[in-house]
Amino acid sequence: MPAAKLPFKKQIAYACGMVGWSIMNNTIIVMLPYFYLPPKGCGLTPLIPQLMLFGVINIMSVIAASGRFVDAVYDPFIASLSDKSRNKQGRRIPFMKWAIVPAVIFCGLSFRPWVTAESTDNAIWLGIMLVFFFMAITTYVIPYNALLPELADTPAAKVKLSSFQQVGYVAGIIIGAMVNNFADLVQHFFSIGNRNTAVEITVWFLAILSGLIMLVPVLAIDEKKYSDGKPSHLPLLPAIRHTFNQRNFKYYLISDFSFYMALSIISSGLLFFVTVLLRLPESLGGPLILAMVLVSLVFYPLVNSLSRRIGKKPIVLFSFGLLSLIFIAIYFLGNFPFSVKTQAYALVLLASFPLASLGILPNAILAEIAQKDTEESGENREGMFFAVKFLFIKLGQTLGIGLFAFLTIYGKDPGNDHGLRLNGLCGFVLCLAALGFFTRFRERRTRIAKASA
Repeated sequence: MPAAKLPFKKQIAYACGMVGWSIMNNTIIVMLPYFYLPPKGCGLTPLIPQLMLFGVINIMSVIAASGRFVDAVYDPFIASLSDKSRNKQGRRIPFMKWAIVPAVIFCGLSFRPWVTAESTDNAIWLGIMLVFFFMAITTYVIPYNALLPELADTPAAKVKLSSFQQVGYVAGIIIGAMVNNFADLVQHFFSIGNRNTAVEITVWFLAILSGLIMLVPVLAIDEKKYSDGKPSHLPLLPAIRHTFNQRNFKYYLISDFSFYMALSIISSGLLFFVTVLLRLPESLGGPLILAMVLVSLVFYPLVNSLSRRIGKKPIVLFSFGLLSLIFIAIYFLGNFPFSVKTQAYALVLLASFPLASLGILPNAILAEIAQKDTEESGENREGMFFAVKFLFIKLGQTLGIGLFAFLTIYGKDPGNDHGLRLNGLCGFVLCLAALGFFTRFRERRTRIAKASA
């Protein structure tokens, strides 16, 4: 019996899952370096020393890598379990359900240092907490994304559902970027003088809120009714090998890796760019992200329309090119001949179109790759495709956060900011690499022609 079409309210419920895990993920990406290695004068106590390992890598880079690399090994494992699951409630939802509580707990504990002073004990504690957090969030995210090609049966439906996902993701970006604004409210209304404590309380509140939102698709969607995916029979290693044999998938992965490494640099550095390069208050970080996201929403209908008319590839290439110019601008932030607030808002508004297009289209492209593979092989391995994607995303995010943390040794404070500016040049190179590799991606002309007809 064919699966029922997912109604609009269920599509919104599905997108809620994206809101929840995006809040947690972006809180980690945006706040972690700022919380543990704060710039001077921001009111936070440094918690991790700027130690160098082998004279090259600083300790924050190692911590960022520790959780992600363990998680990267775990991704294909959880994808294989999900693809092969014969649970009577479905292949995806049961995994999502059991991942929520651990994700909430370890997200909160990542911002609860072992001691409230600069110490290597905090480094060890944070490394352990991140390992467990990323494993928990992966157990939710991989099955969640694998549902997309199962819930949407046409290219247009995939783009639409991916658009709802992206709205959810950017909502999470907004909330995650406003941790400092919420911490201001916590200090004001609860008379908390210690800034570190206020941030910790804020993160715990957001983690619990995220968990409740992540529960929405678990409760609202009957997987057996809306998905007709069948368990895969391929063992783990053959499934991984087969996934990498897809030519288009390889170029998709390399571009995604470069893009997310660049994105992690700008996410990790946002509060530093605002407070150090532009000499603006940290509370402006949230409004800047809000402005970027609200403007990006205006482009959603345009991205959907253009993808039907000219295909997805040209839009993705244009977005990578525009992002590379934005990263070059970061190098010169604070030195342009107009006000620093104008510089800040000009930069985030320029980033709004790439945020829209690179949020919507990659998941829709991957859903089509996975569906084509299912048609050709007869095996439902959507989970494995998304697991490998997220493995590369996490490797990119790990190296991006690590690179950002490493470059801070060359300057991260007012008057000594060269390390922050170097991140702009690195992001420029990475976006150009993403653009170059994606030119090798072959978009099926027949699909474009049909969509334009």
